[in-house]
Amino acid sequence: MEFLESKANTKSTYIYLFIVGIVLIAFNLRPAITSLGPLVGMIQEDVGLAHWSAGLLMSLPLVVFAVMSPLVPKIANRLTNELTLIIGLLSLFIGITIRSIPMTFFLFTGTLLAGLGIAIGNVLLPAVVKDKFPEKFGLMTSVYSTSMGLIASLASGISVPLAMDLHLGWQGAQIVWAIPVVVAILVWVPLRKYNLRDSGSIQQRDRSASNRMWRTPLAWQIAIFMGFQSFLFYVTISWLPEILQSHGLSMGTAGWLLSFTQLVGLPASFFIPVLAGRAQSQVWIAFMLGLCSIVGYSGLLLGTSFPILIVSIALIGFALGGAFPLALSYIGLRARNANQAAELSGMAQSTGYILAAIGPLVIGYLYDMAHLWTVPLITLIAVSVMVMIFGMLSGRNRYV
Repeated sequence: MEFLESKANTKSTYIYLFIVGIVLIAFNLRPAITSLGPLVGMIQEDVGLAHWSAGLLMSLPLVVFAVMSPLVPKIANRLTNELTLIIGLLSLFIGITIRSIPMTFFLFTGTLLAGLGIAIGNVLLPAVVKDKFPEKFGLMTSVYSTSMGLIASLASGISVPLAMDLHLGWQGAQIVWAIPVVVAILVWVPLRKYNLRDSGSIQQRDRSASNRMWRTPLAWQIAIFMGFQSFLFYVTISWLPEILQSHGLSMGTAGWLLSFTQLVGLPASFFIPVLAGRAQSQVWIAFMLGLCSIVGYSGLLLGTSFPILIVSIALIGFALGGAFPLALSYIGLRARNANQAAELSGMAQSTGYILAAIGPLVIGYLYDMAHLWTVPLITLIAVSVMVMIFGMLSGRNRYV
């Protein structure tokens, strides 16, 4: 009897530790990216980067995500999800550390390694949640997607104060984000050991699942939904301040409104996966998010007053804040098991980050052609319609 109670207590401790581990992984999936943008001017001046090189530095993680996402499940097939996540965290730690060396080679190599580590976490986190919390997938997705949003906003906001007010420089402001990586590694090493001891063997995965996934219409619908919502997010992050300045707002006000856009999305990041997990069909959720996006970008196109702009930004923030965790929810809800979730995650995120990487370039090119935001905003409205359509198709109660 005492043995059974001891085993139950150990299992309970393991579950709580796993929740902590999932949150710690989520904490480390955005700061290495969002902390870089505010410091890029300082980095350019110190290292001597041209503007195109700085742009490449910012786009490099997205390219790595697109290339690596389909490969991550194959790596996890040979190892385990836990061991692969630890390798990803080590790559992230090394990348953050060496890119603080003020030399172009180390800056780009470190960013490449950091992107590799984040790509592993991006793909495997939904699979791990599906495996460990199949009945609470929506709630756990809410927890880690909201954690990602909070820490991403924090990293953007405190990077410059860390560098200037605390006199850490851009190098020290980057090194700070290696600390939560170390904490995550310290948690996941015992988690892996316990998981191996508890299971007794590593489950063999269906190696043909990956090929089947790329031939499944539902998987492509989820992938396209993931791609177009990523397109909207990274275009908005890149160009919203410029669009607002074209309406007569100052650079400072436009910057604060970009932060407001992200903060408005946090409640949606938490509640959307919970609602999605409780509903058999998520069609109505995708419709509402798509409608908010369409109305929001239409407001930026047609709006001439400050209140209309604020309402439009709020709608866009809510739509973007809810669409990403909804896409993550689809990965778990449309897969029957953790193996399928890993394969679907790799496929969907590969497609998503290809579109995310080209989105800001396409919108910037459209603006350069006419020097007006009319055509780019019409394009964003059209993409919002695609997000609605493919979100609704993905929301039907089916499995890949």
